Amino acid sequence: MKKIFIVLIGLLAVLESGYAQETQARTDWKNQKYSMFIHWGAIYSTLGGVWDGKPVTRGYSEQIQSHAGIYSDVYGAVANRFRPELWNADSIVLLAKAAGMKSVVMTSKHHDGFCMFHSAYTDYNVVDATPFKRDVLKELADACKRHGLKFGLYFSLIDWHFPQAYPISSSNSDPITPEHHQFNKEQVTELLTHYGPVSEIWFDMGSLTAQQSNELAELVHQLQPGCMVSGRLGNDAGDFCVMGDNQYPDYKIAAPWQTPASVYDETWGYRSWQEHGPAADKAYEKLTGLIKVVSRGGNYLLNIGPRGDGSVVDFEKEVLLLNGQWLKRNGDAIYGAAANPFDTTFTWGEVTAKPGTLFLHLLQAPENGVIDLPGLHNKISGITILDNGKKLQCDIRQTATGTTVRLPAGFRTTSKQITVLALRFKEAVNITPIHLLANARVLNQHNATPLFSFSGIDYNSYYRSRVGNRWAFTTPRSAALKLTYSEAEKGRSILLTLNGRTEEVLLNNGTAYTLQNNPASLQWGPIYAAGPFRGGIDGVAGSLKDIDVTRPWTDVKATTWQQHPEWKNDETHTFDAGHDKAWYMLQEITAPQAGSYLVGFTSGDGIAVYLNGEEQTIHNNPERGATQSEVLLLSFKQGKNQLLVKFYNRFAKQSPWAIQRNVSQVMYTQPLTIHTEGGAKTQTCEIRQAHPVSVHRHLRMPNLSVAIDTK
Repeated sequence: MKKIFIVLIGLLAVLESGYAQETQARTDWKNQKYSMFIHWGAIYSTLGGVWDGKPVTRGYSEQIQSHAGIYSDVYGAVANRFRPELWNADSIVLLAKAAGMKSVVMTSKHHDGFCMFHSAYTDYNVVDATPFKRDVLKELADACKRHGLKFGLYFSLIDWHFPQAYPISSSNSDPITPEHHQFNKEQVTELLTHYGPVSEIWFDMGSLTAQQSNELAELVHQLQPGCMVSGRLGNDAGDFCVMGDNQYPDYKIAAPWQTPASVYDETWGYRSWQEHGPAADKAYEKLTGLIKVVSRGGNYLLNIGPRGDGSVVDFEKEVLLLNGQWLKRNGDAIYGAAANPFDTTFTWGEVTAKPGTLFLHLLQAPENGVIDLPGLHNKISGITILDNGKKLQCDIRQTATGTTVRLPAGFRTTSKQITVLALRFKEAVNITPIHLLANARVLNQHNATPLFSFSGIDYNSYYRSRVGNRWAFTTPRSAALKLTYSEAEKGRSILLTLNGRTEEVLLNNGTAYTLQNNPASLQWGPIYAAGPFRGGIDGVAGSLKDIDVTRPWTDVKATTWQQHPEWKNDETHTFDAGHDKAWYMLQEITAPQAGSYLVGFTSGDGIAVYLNGEEQTIHNNPERGATQSEVLLLSFKQGKNQLLVKFYNRFAKQSPWAIQRNVSQVMYTQPLTIHTEGGAKTQTCEIRQAHPVSVHRHLRMPNLSVAIDTK
């Protein structure tokens, strides 16, 4: 069975946030595809996950100071034991190179605050506080330069050692004091001044203000314009998105992005008692991760955790080298390859592409030896096994719906060995989307291909943001276009791209009209609540299908629905949420006939709205702490409708909420000067916000649609 996922076809528009000169730097960074991450600290790597002679099984080993409850002076004294006789920067870089990696990203400072570089602003560093007295970060930077690899830095925004740091919570997503922020800027300046070209700076954790995030991003771009900033800087100030640890999205992202992964999901820093299975199994697991990330357009950052003596764990080295051998034979399908051009994934594996070539990564044998490629109408000129160039004589058949490839009868895939088939074409590959809107009349958020990024103030509030919409469609003949929007969208500017032609449109010349509905005919039932639940904005706690208020919503006994007769529509209420908590409000609306209605909502740090199980909007609050208000155009079906609203609180002790019925039912329509081409040709339309604060910021134009007038 095929699993449908969101696809982005086409290139990301040039960022408008003030650093267009870095377009080449972003392109170079995205083409790296595969990089080495190194978690190596003088203290935590020396301890190796052990304290008082016992393994510390809680949490990551690089955070052992916190998880084992070690006094700061006792912990700091361990630096006297740091004598990495086996450290050799050249051997580390050569290992990365043999593994097929294109850059090395090293922990300059982790949460414990110990610097693996010589800092003028603290003596809590590898030169001044250890008997080794060598700047290992400088040695690694120089080795990368010698051997032709890019060099990147990890920098923790929280610091358990800095006296003026905010008290650290268990989440590590904590405010940064002004003194600490200044200290961070001083150390970032050191790192981007004394260590040569830096490909990326990987900020991590903390909960900065928007000003703090922007100041650090501007500082990086000022010192090194070609240095990419990680999204974990917060407040949408990063150049690229960062997934959660060892997270592999099953959708594409409309911005540069990266998955950080570790050889072991349990830890990043060295753990002396870590159990190892067969290296071949682990290599297959991580190679599969690399292929998944590249097939969705991202970069893969795979971590190793050297021992305190500077040596690489033999198991980790073997895993890297096994995959390095695979990449020597199959790297053409990874390096510089574009993401899967199909708007579907496949049970047998993944797809990457280059001009004139599709690469099919067979993670398992195709059912009955048949590969179905929907929407592919180009003639295949040849099929080879990539790693040895062997030609395959396949039965290739083309139909109105696409192409099927039947593999030869003797073809077999080997367990834990990923075979790549290269399909060659003499012309540019043109794939008709499965989700093509035939004879489209309206383009709206519900029939669009969403363009995703990641937005958030900090690690705890990150969510999958919707930065734009894209449609593939046909019209029987040339047609005029007009925009429809509500008061909420009025006055905003969009970039509308039709078949490659882009226009900036200000939503202010629309003609007002009143929706043909009768709000008084709607019957609003009582409001029910469930919660609080811990977690972010993304996702819901239970099933969205036909919620029964008389039964628990989830398997947790405490999540039964409670009716609140004291809560009324059109009034603003508050709930005691606590940090990182969410409440769900459920209301049944009975409509005498199907129709569209504008309904208002008030929220705090985040909201998600679902009607009859279908998502209407989801977004955070980039203003941090302010009350939000919005209006959504909801399409009620005849009869009973279920409105479920998730109200999320990140920071406040109390959070406001409201569901408002008394909303003006006025919309606007605005004609455009551009027309569709008509005919059977597939056409494309894309809408993004013009001049966004950040390319990661949610579009928040849920009521905007494009009407296609074929009269």
